[in-house]
Parts: sequence; C-alpha cells; structure tokens
Amino acid sequence: MAVPKKRTGHSAQGSRRANWKATKPETTKCPNCGATVLTHTVCTECGTYKGQPVKLADKAAAAAVSEPAKKATKKTTKKAAPKAEKEETKVEAVEEKAKEVKTEEKTEE
Repeated sequence: MAVPKKRTGHSAQGSRRANWKATKPETTKCPNCGATVLTHTVCTECGTYKGQPVKLADKAAAAAVSEPAKKATKKTTKKAAPKAEKEETKVEAVEEKAKEVKTEEKTEE
C-alpha cells in the first residue's frame, strides 16, 4: 500500500480544497405558466415540459381540446357505427313520444 513520505501541510491542503465550490443551478422560465424551473425538468407548477403536458390524463385532455374532430373520425370502428345509429333512433323515438304527449295534452284542453 502506498504511504506518503511527508504529511501534507494545512496550507497545501486548504489550497487544494479551495476549488471545491458549489455552483448555482441553471434555471429557466416555464413557457406555459412562467414559473422558474430547473433546466431539462418538468415544471412543478403546471406539469409541462417544453410546453407539452407530461401526465397521460393531461395529454388526453390537450389532444381532445386541440383536435376533437380528427380523433373521433380515426377511432370509429365497425361496431361503433351501428351503436351510434341505434342511439340516434332511440333519441328520435323519445322526441316523437314527447311530441305526441304534447299534442294529446293540447287536444284534451
């Protein structure tokens, strides 16, 4: 095992350790909310990184707000189309019954 020949003095030890300095972390402003954020990290205030939401729920909400028509047309399936038609016919049937009830009430008066 290596053993030093002479003991290091306090002055030499202190000047060697003088270069161990703490540095101030780099910060930026969040483009979404304007809060001060560490660089290359998610904003703790609004949960975005480079202007994009990070959480899956936030991503889905942002996608729904920005492109609702495109998402709806892409995800339609063969099973979904007949279901939508059935719902439309049910709504139409309910509306017709409501109209019939109104006309009956008017004729009774």
